[in-house]
Amino acid sequence: MKSKRRGLEIRIAEARDATAMSTLLGELGFPSPAAVISERLEALNVAEEKTLVATRRGNVVGLLTLHITPVLHRPTSVGRLTALVVAKQERGKGIGRALVDAAEQFFAERGCKLVEVTSNLRLADTHSFYKRLGYEATSLRFKKSLTRANPARLSLSSLG
Repeated sequence: MKSKRRGLEIRIAEARDATAMSTLLGELGFPSPAAVISERLEALNVAEEKTLVATRRGNVVGLLTLHITPVLHRPTSVGRLTALVVAKQERGKGIGRALVDAAEQFFAERGCKLVEVTSNLRLADTHSFYKRLGYEATSLRFKKSLTRANPARLSLSSLG
């Protein structure tokens, strides 16, 4: 998947992009070394999940992770955007919009009829961006960090 728009190239991320992706994810508040990003990218590719990068003159200036989630309660799978970041010096130039447009096309080509976005509650500017693109807030997401399995609880592997 390659798309060129306004001097940008939108393409599937590759291992060679890991250093730039590490920098961008650090800007988003999720710092990880390039080697770790490379491993995660490979795991995502094996799982048929994709990461898009936006490049300008060969430099990665943005990224977007996207996932297709089969669900029981909807007639089609749901596309999900889970991380979007554009380099600070490149913001406001249409790069985020171009990445989201490419992701929506990717999802539509694979039969998704709905796209969801996850975004931290503290990112009010990001929420405004998504609203300008036609997204609406419809639900609240909850999280819980898992530190270790509780041996007293029933294991899913014993259910099978």
